[in-house]
Amino acid sequence: MIYGEVAIATAAGARLVHRERAGARSFAKGHLLTDEDVAALQAAGATKVTVVRLEPGDVGEDAAADIVAQAIMGAATGEGLDRGPAFTGRVNLHAATAGLVLLDAARIDAINRIDPAITIATLAPYALVEAKQMVATVKIIPYAAPEAAIKACAEIAATSGPLIRVAPLRHEKVGLIQTRLPDMKASVLDKTARITAERLAVLGSDLTAEKRCGHAADEIAAAIKALKAEGCGLLLIVGASAIADRRDVIPVGIELAGGTVEHFGMPVDPGNLLLLAKGADGAPILGLPGCARSPKLNGVDWVMQRLLAGIPVGPRDIQGMGVGGLLMEIPSRPLPRAEAERRKGAAKMPKIAALILAAGRSSRFIDKTGGPTKLLADVGGEPMIVRVVKAALASQARPVVVVVGHQQEAVRAALAGLDVTIVENPHYAEGISTSLKAGLPILPTEIDGALVQLGDMPSVPASVLDQLIAAFNPLEGRAIVVPTSGGKRGNPVLWGRPFFEEMGKVQGDVGARHLIGAYPEAVAEVAMADDCVLLDIDEPAALADFLQKNVGANAG
Repeated sequence: MIYGEVAIATAAGARLVHRERAGARSFAKGHLLTDEDVAALQAAGATKVTVVRLEPGDVGEDAAADIVAQAIMGAATGEGLDRGPAFTGRVNLHAATAGLVLLDAARIDAINRIDPAITIATLAPYALVEAKQMVATVKIIPYAAPEAAIKACAEIAATSGPLIRVAPLRHEKVGLIQTRLPDMKASVLDKTARITAERLAVLGSDLTAEKRCGHAADEIAAAIKALKAEGCGLLLIVGASAIADRRDVIPVGIELAGGTVEHFGMPVDPGNLLLLAKGADGAPILGLPGCARSPKLNGVDWVMQRLLAGIPVGPRDIQGMGVGGLLMEIPSRPLPRAEAERRKGAAKMPKIAALILAAGRSSRFIDKTGGPTKLLADVGGEPMIVRVVKAALASQARPVVVVVGHQQEAVRAALAGLDVTIVENPHYAEGISTSLKAGLPILPTEIDGALVQLGDMPSVPASVLDQLIAAFNPLEGRAIVVPTSGGKRGNPVLWGRPFFEEMGKVQGDVGARHLIGAYPEAVAEVAMADDCVLLDIDEPAALADFLQKNVGANAG
């Protein structure tokens, strides 16, 4: 890869290292300069520019990240991962389901040692994740990586089974046994049952049944058999007195019920006095330490998470939990209830809505056809607005909100049966800004941003919408995501929530595009393979031209 400052006249075909401006146009870092771009920069007075050029044997950053990510996914087919599109040399892998992250750390380390340009970053082993939470990211650091290094990484990723996978949490019927002594308050047992139920709820399982009995081996054995008869799989036993030895009351009770004690004690604090056993049916039984009465994170959580994800836990597994097992002085470790809240805001795919503007009068179209709004024009056997909405529904955007106004009854009828929210803009004659004012306030408060789509752009597929969503990352300066084609900015534009207030103050028949220029540091441009993001249908001739070029195309 060749890097350096060159005369602007020789820069065509190279990629920009820094953002450059040419009058009203802005060229983002990484933009591939065309002859037209060079001419625009020269006209703006530029004489030199810092660029990079790929050499033979170099693989561009997006293609390189995609190759490595695809190798990971190929080895992990059906293993709980989803792959996002490549953007700025990065491909993110997300959990397809709630579960635990399992890694081959040795192979990941081997890939990270091949070339500094190629990196894989993951969550910690056995991290608890929700569906759509980010699990790993493949990132190419410079603008390209050596082809030989990419091939070596892909070979490692594709060898010996999944490099990364998510073991899904399984719903399990869980039984709780609590022993008691004569002076024990019922409120203590009630609190323990409640906290246990909360722990299990975070993991997608239920506290199905509970038995309370005296602190005696024979009574514990009877409670175990009773819970097994009720169909409980995993059993949890909390003693009125903590387990002190493998020959104590709780382990003896397990053995009386036909079970086997496998291990006592663990190098996790709190959680040292955990007992691991199996029932007569081979299902796990845990004798819990006293810390299980508290909602604070302890070793019990680590063992339960693995068991409920279908991961076997034996003595060696527990003995290997000591590194990182000192939890006593880590206030940042969340409690079960707090853990559920934390996971809502974890590193997930962003929550992005789609706001489709379909309220305009279509005056240029109607004046020439004398017919209904262009949004009802037939495009491949369905109304144009239906095609646009179906593309949004096929994307990751949710919810999909459609703003209607002119001929709204007919537009509503066309959208009947589709999973959309429809909002009326009674002031549609005053311009597109009124549709933003009508639609933005009803978007859910929990979304991170919204794709503002135009109802007359039927050639934009779901894949383009997903590319824009994948590029959205406000922490990395990508809070406004704009598609481009041939250096020209198009639609739809993805706006982060912080811009909604300003967007709602726009007046007249204009959208919010002026904010793109007002916040250049927040803008990310995503180059598209074709010009679909530039094509809107304003007149009958434009529709005829579109139909001629797109016979048989579909919205997805």
